Amino acid sequence: MRALRVVAVTSAVLCAVLVGCGPSGADDVDGRPAPTGTASPAATPAPTTTGPTPATTAATPPAATETLVRVSRSGGFAGQTHTLIVKGDGSWTRLDTQAGPEGTGKLSEAELATLRTALREADFAHLPRFATGDPKVYDGFVYAFVHGGFEVAADEEALAPALKKVLDALPGFTAG
Repeated sequence: MRALRVVAVTSAVLCAVLVGCGPSGADDVDGRPAPTGTASPAATPAPTTTGPTPATTAATPPAATETLVRVSRSGGFAGQTHTLIVKGDGSWTRLDTQAGPEGTGKLSEAELATLRTALREADFAHLPRFATGDPKVYDGFVYAFVHGGFEVAADEEALAPALKKVLDALPGFTAG
């Protein structure tokens, strides 16, 4: 039974990381289409290294309508996946287990500044692509983050302190 649960959680994380939960028709992790003449990340073979994978270069902060960060939380006792997408202007959308809109809102200027600081301090370029904890918590959550052209994931018990600050700066994953 534990092996099946591990496979289910791992599959959900890989699905969230590889397929993404962004707006349909978006070719890039931040909601922008891929530049003409280049392959979209979905068409690019997956890297074989364990380090972070740059999907885009984020030299400047995203525009108001571009995705600042996308975080998916999957697992738990019920094995569900919920996703938060925060745009550059602080507006956010919560997606339910079927990737349908479940709620929206907007971070205050102070909340957005806190999130941006946490994202910058997390230093996604130097985080492991997937961090697992020991011992494994089978009913724990797995988080997948997409920010600044990097995708990283971690078991709840293996979250870097900087990623915990990012989670603390986000709205809740479920309504209520």
